[in-house]
Amino acid sequence: MRSGSAENGPVRRSVTRRVLSVLDAFAGERRGLTLSDISRRTGMPLATTHRLVGELHSWGALERDRDGRYEIGLHLWAVAGLAPRRLELREVALPFLRDLHHRTGRRQVRLAVLDGMEVVLVERIHDRDTGPAFEPAGGRSPAHATGDGLVLLAYAGAAVREHYLARHAPAAGLRPLLSEVHRAGFATGDRWPGPGPGPGHSGSVAAPVRDASGEVVAAVSVVPRLPETGRSGFAPAVVATGRTISRALFRRQEGA
Repeated sequence: MRSGSAENGPVRRSVTRRVLSVLDAFAGERRGLTLSDISRRTGMPLATTHRLVGELHSWGALERDRDGRYEIGLHLWAVAGLAPRRLELREVALPFLRDLHHRTGRRQVRLAVLDGMEVVLVERIHDRDTGPAFEPAGGRSPAHATGDGLVLLAYAGAAVREHYLARHAPAAGLRPLLSEVHRAGFATGDRWPGPGPGPGHSGSVAAPVRDASGEVVAAVSVVPRLPETGRSGFAPAVVATGRTISRALFRRQEGA
């Protein structure tokens, strides 16, 4: 077996893999990272990190803030926004998300998809007075930690769901909760039974969005102001919006 440094590992990483590891260091991160942060997260020497970050910065994949920290650049966001699934979903859903935002008294509205073990936020509409902004579009979080994540897990295939449950065994009560969400057709975040921070911190109400084949491909949710009671009262509007987006996706994908 070949030996190598922390940068190379047992088998030397290609330049492409090292560049991608730099970008992956920002996954789920809401603040800028220093060169040392990136070096530590990627396991690469500081000199190598400095060279790769410099190239990414010159291309526009990374930007520097006033404190010298790096963050994802606008050029990379523009390229990533061209991903067909995200672009089509966002374009179709956006008018209905704005309508839900208006009909629920300008509460925060989210659209999210499942990517592996995490929920990725595709779109978020909020006003400055609707509470904390949470993660930006593109942000990631564990699937069981948000109302929309519970919906996506509840409607995922059995293999995906069982794999997730096996990885999160300490989350007591997650299995019956997912069954309940599937039966009800929506999730209320304040029902979270597990230990540690769960979706109850936001009290979100979420419902599924389906594509032309009937598969659940996204979740739409409302995050009420905090503190606020009676959050489940938003369920009818959220479920209706999910169905409306689903019908619009069906028409788009069927070419109607």
